[in-house]
Amino acid sequence: MSSDTGVLRADPTVERTRAHQRAFGWYDWANSAYVTTTGTVLISPYLTALARADACPDLPSGAVCDERLSVLGVPIAVGSLAPYTITAATIISALVLLFVGAIADRHPRPTWLLGGLAWAGAIAASLMFFLQGDNWELGVALVIIANLCLGASQVVYDALLIRVAEPDDRDKVSSRAWALGYLGGGILLAVNLGAMQFYDQIGLSYEMAIRLSLLSAGLWWGIFTFIPVFGLRKIRGTTAAPVDRSAGVVGGTFAQLGSTFRELRRYPQTLLFLLAYLFFNDGIQTVISSASLYGTEALGFATSQMIITILLVQFIAFGGALLFGFVAKFLGAKKTVLVGIVLWTAVVTFAYFVPRGAFGIWLACAVGIGLVMGGTQALSRSLYSQLVPPGKESEFFSFYQVMERGTSWFGTLAFGLVYQLTGDYRPAILVTIAFFVVGGILLTRVRVREGIAQAGNAQPTIV
Repeated sequence: MSSDTGVLRADPTVERTRAHQRAFGWYDWANSAYVTTTGTVLISPYLTALARADACPDLPSGAVCDERLSVLGVPIAVGSLAPYTITAATIISALVLLFVGAIADRHPRPTWLLGGLAWAGAIAASLMFFLQGDNWELGVALVIIANLCLGASQVVYDALLIRVAEPDDRDKVSSRAWALGYLGGGILLAVNLGAMQFYDQIGLSYEMAIRLSLLSAGLWWGIFTFIPVFGLRKIRGTTAAPVDRSAGVVGGTFAQLGSTFRELRRYPQTLLFLLAYLFFNDGIQTVISSASLYGTEALGFATSQMIITILLVQFIAFGGALLFGFVAKFLGAKKTVLVGIVLWTAVVTFAYFVPRGAFGIWLACAVGIGLVMGGTQALSRSLYSQLVPPGKESEFFSFYQVMERGTSWFGTLAFGLVYQLTGDYRPAILVTIAFFVVGGILLTRVRVREGIAQAGNAQPTIV
């Protein structure tokens, strides 16, 4: 390889060992602590409580705050702040993640890039410990930074699946990694549940127990990221075409993005899958990000009850991810994901009818979510990996992350708007059904084997 141009490649026999596959899965374990404890359970209701303390400081506990917050001069309902914050984070991600993918494909050591992005997000997550009183503005900023870093690191991480697993192994490797993530997130959540249930006995205030839980998620994310970074350290960057080093990182990145956008028309099945994923994943992400808010505000459950709920979901999802990976061996990833989408629609419909305060019925709903959540996400990742052209793994997975987080603001925005218009979270949760229906219909139209051939990849036995 010359000093000016060249192709960076790594020996595939070195990368596709079981040791590399095990190291790969640990990043799901690392970031799931933040996704579960902070993103799913604590930050939405806690951010709402901080905003309520600012807008209605003298309001009795449990009363509705009718005041509006002023965010850049725009009046925002207190109950809409959390979903709008997630919306802002995902819109910003949409503008950034494509560049992360292009840079990652040009980076000689993608695992170091993964570590840098992950540790930046972990620092922002850890700083949430300092959220207290009514400083919701700091909370909004930290959520945006942490979510952006999470999505950016996931671009690099997801692309590594192609480097560590053969086509016939990707459903299994991806499903096991997702399962490991749910197990890790569940373990930390169980610890945090204990702290929030018995805070008085261990000498803490309830607010301090929440703040320490936020801190623990950030530390967990940062510390366990060392395992995949060092375990995959021998993996080098790869690019499908010679790279003009004289263009520099910024110029070369823009040039590569321009080339990729021009080439997209060569991969119509990949594009159709991304469009389908945009819709059904919007539904998934909206349910995940809004479940805690729906449970506390619409159904009247305490934060500790929501932690029990998500804890149940985590451990059920551990088994669900492995189950979906097993089923995919016989049905193929596409059909198994379609089954998952149908089950998601049924679960959301069931959640709409859960009576206020009926915690047992709510837990039954949580079991349904757990069964389908991990499996649909894990198999979507492995299915998409078959449709990615060699050498542009990170760049194409940046499109995937744009659909996963960068455009999932459609769902959270719709959820927030319906609440602002109706003042009720029940009709807001129903809006997610439309995303599942449209995404499922589009996915049925994807001709996977044709897309694999268009991308120039080897055909797996079952798709």
